[in-house]
Amino acid sequence: MDVSAADLKRLREKTGAGMLDCRNALVKSGGDFARAERLLKEQGLAAAAKRSGRATSAGKIFVKVMPGRAVVLELDCETDFVARNDQFLRLGSSLVDMVASKGLAAKTDEMELMVKDVIGRIKENMALSRFTTITAGPDEMLADYVHDDRIGVVVKAKLSDAKLAADPAVKQTLFECALHLAAFAPQFLSREKVPADWLAEQESIFREQVKAMDKPANVLQGIVKGKVSKLLSEVCFLEQPFVKDEKRKVAKVLEDLGKQVGGTVAAVDFVYYRVGESA
Repeated sequence: MDVSAADLKRLREKTGAGMLDCRNALVKSGGDFARAERLLKEQGLAAAAKRSGRATSAGKIFVKVMPGRAVVLELDCETDFVARNDQFLRLGSSLVDMVASKGLAAKTDEMELMVKDVIGRIKENMALSRFTTITAGPDEMLADYVHDDRIGVVVKAKLSDAKLAADPAVKQTLFECALHLAAFAPQFLSREKVPADWLAEQESIFREQVKAMDKPANVLQGIVKGKVSKLLSEVCFLEQPFVKDEKRKVAKVLEDLGKQVGGTVAAVDFVYYRVGESA
């Protein structure tokens, strides 16, 4: 069968597999993109699902943190040149300020008009791609980090005492947690937050991968379990080795921080945006 160039390009970008392998997978799946992607995973040909592989657009991430609320917003454009344009930067700042101050949950006509106005002046297409608001109560704390204008993150922590928010060690560690998020792009907060259907799919893929091994069923089951555990340590924020100390997981770093400051500091949510990446 004929394979469309668009599907071939998209599958290669999403999986990191070779061109020929992608073509074969699309042919074998009868052109079913999702099935082709799964075939590559089962064959061990798909690269680990990294967010960076899906980031292709030009644009900028804007972050606004204010008491009790933080907003992460993505404004896209066609070229990096425009992404550095003062009018583009002012537009993004105005949009994120508007969302934060008004507590907006969706794009408004006013926001769309603001974007169209700048498009008319710069003569390049752009779009308000998405935004997310993360809120914090009196006993919660928000920390943010923006890397190279293309990655923006906010991490939320629950504190045993609101006064801990003023502690320098707490501020520094949560900033480093935000930096960690930007560097390692976890998909989930913890194992408990992993959707059951997502986990079931990964287990199914791993079972397919070990089928050819000439080993007893209980051994194969142990191999699958080990693969799942390794995967969860890669995609779950609290399970990952900490960016500043790879000998400790993020969860352990926060546990030790709590002991140091005489309370508890627990990461409970985060937002991760990368330019060009679908939410």
